[in-house]
Amino acid sequence: MVRMETPVCDFGWKAPDFSLPGVDGKHYSLKDVAGPNGLLVMFICNHCPYVKVVIHRIVRDVAELKAMGIGAIAIMSNDPTEYPEDSFDNMKQVAADLNFPMPYVVDQSQAVAKAYDAVCTPDFFGFNGRLELQYRGRLDESRKDTAPEGVRRDLFEAMKQVAETGHGPAEQIPSMGCSIKWRGE
Repeated sequence: MVRMETPVCDFGWKAPDFSLPGVDGKHYSLKDVAGPNGLLVMFICNHCPYVKVVIHRIVRDVAELKAMGIGAIAIMSNDPTEYPEDSFDNMKQVAADLNFPMPYVVDQSQAVAKAYDAVCTPDFFGFNGRLELQYRGRLDESRKDTAPEGVRRDLFEAMKQVAETGHGPAEQIPSMGCSIKWRGE
């Protein structure tokens, strides 16, 4: 497991489109998941300890952001050959167990992760209503352990600001997580 940090936010970068199969049997594209005030694209997986400690907070924040007009999608781009916990069947189970309020889709070819320049799980991309990047930071100060209750909700606060103003915060702290498990590496 290689620990990675996300790069600095490239404000205004346009979200690349995609069409990916979800655990619910449907296919999803940008237009299917974008909300009127923005979109949160998350690269996550099932096996990563960084994701495991925050997944309940991700579910909470996505549900609250939905009420503010922010859509969301969770994309799993890892190669499940080496990490069976990331298999499509296990994705279905995790989404059901945690009652995901967003589509959970698989990027089997890894083309979407490459188009977004995703580097780790979790990796968060917060777009405004024009699908321009406004946030590329962390969820909160959790790392391999869950941060204490009451810490600043960096992602939530940033996306709330995006919903209200169309712009993300100038100061952003990078997300940290396990590297994307690329095929053939």
